[in-house]
Amino acid sequence: MDAAGGGVSRVDTVVDAFHAAVGEAPEGVWQAPGRVNLLGEHTDYNEGFVLPVAIDLSCLAAARRRDDGVLHVRSVQHGAGQPLPLDDLDPHRIPGWSGYAAGTAWALQQQGIELSGADVVVSSDVPSGAGLSSSAALECSVGLALAELAGARVDPTALALAGQRAEVEVVGAPVGVMDQMVSMHGRAGSAILLDCRSLEVRRVPLHLAEAGLQLVVIDTRVTHAHASGGYAARRAACEQAAELLGVRALRDVTLEDVEGAADVLGDERLRRARHVVTENARVLALADALTRGELAPLGGLLAAGHASLREDFEVSCPELDAAVDAALAAGAVAARMTGGGFGGSVVAIVPAAQVDRVRARCRSAAAAAGFSQPVVRGVQAAPGAARLR
Repeated sequence: MDAAGGGVSRVDTVVDAFHAAVGEAPEGVWQAPGRVNLLGEHTDYNEGFVLPVAIDLSCLAAARRRDDGVLHVRSVQHGAGQPLPLDDLDPHRIPGWSGYAAGTAWALQQQGIELSGADVVVSSDVPSGAGLSSSAALECSVGLALAELAGARVDPTALALAGQRAEVEVVGAPVGVMDQMVSMHGRAGSAILLDCRSLEVRRVPLHLAEAGLQLVVIDTRVTHAHASGGYAARRAACEQAAELLGVRALRDVTLEDVEGAADVLGDERLRRARHVVTENARVLALADALTRGELAPLGGLLAAGHASLREDFEVSCPELDAAVDAALAAGAVAARMTGGGFGGSVVAIVPAAQVDRVRARCRSAAAAAGFSQPVVRGVQAAPGAARLR
C-alpha cells in the first residue's frame, strides 16, 4: 500500500499516464492527502485554532525535471494544462485548474527556490468541491515534487505556505492555511491541533478504532468553490469585526467582548464573530479531551459547531443539514458539516457496526428530499505529504 492508502495500482496508473504523455519514466512519485476537519471552521484566517485530520484520499504527482525552464502539468482527471515558462509566470494569467499547480511553482520561486522546469502528471481521488481539500492535496503534492527535483530542502510549513499563496494570489480564493498545513503535517491515527497564528502543530491522538468507531465522510455532492463570493464575504465580515473591536484578529477577543459590542458590530458581524470565538473554544476543548483519551465530548462539541455554522455563520445548506440529521438518527455518535460550507461534506464518528446503516439512512433521506445521492465513505487518519517512489 502507498502512504495514502490508495495501493500500488494508483501509483502504477499515474506512472503509466506520465510515460504516455511524456515518453519517459518519471523521476519520482509524490503524494499529499486531502483532509477532513473535526472542528475549527473559518477560524484559520482569523488566526485561531483548527483540528483537522489528513485522510487516505490523496493527490499523486509523477514528475521529471526539464532543462528548458518550462512547467507542463497534466491531470489524469482534467487533461493537459498550458505549458508555462517559469521565468515569466504571471500569477494573474495562469489558466484554469493548473493555477493550483503552477501557482505553487510561482510561490516556491518567490521563496528563492530555483526551478529548471518539469513535466508533472497528477491523479487525485480527493473529490473536487466536496470540502475535503482537493486543491491543497494538489498544491502540496506538486510543491513537494518540484522542491525535491530542484534539490531544495524546504520544510513542510514553507511548502504549505507556498500552496496557500498559490490559492490566494493565483486562484483568487481567500483561504487560510489549515488545508495545506494538515496535508503536509498529517499523522496516521491522529488529528493535528494547529495554531494558525504561530503555525505550531501538535499531534492529537484519535483512538477511534480502539473504541470501535469509524471516521466517516458523507459527500452531499453539492459542490462549492472557495473563489466564489460567499466565502470571501464571510472573511471580509470577520476582518471588519476585528477592526471594529480594535484587535488584529478575532482570535484576540472573548465572547463577552463580542456580545458587549453588539451595537457597534451590527447583527451580521456579531454573529460571524460569535461563531469564530465559540468555535475556537470548541477546538481547544476537543483537543484537550482527545489528548486525555476522552471521546464522550465529541457529540456535543460537533453538534454545537454545526449549529453555529448553520445559524451564526450561515454556511450550511439543506443537504448538509439533512445528512447530519440522518447520520445521527442512524447511530452516529457525532456529526457536523466540514469544510468551508455552501455544500461539500459532513464528517461523522460512527460505530463501525453502524456504518452501513448510516449510509442507507443518508441515502434514503436524500432521496425523500429530492437531493442528489450522497457518497458515504469510511476514511482513515493518514500521513502527510511524502515521496512514494
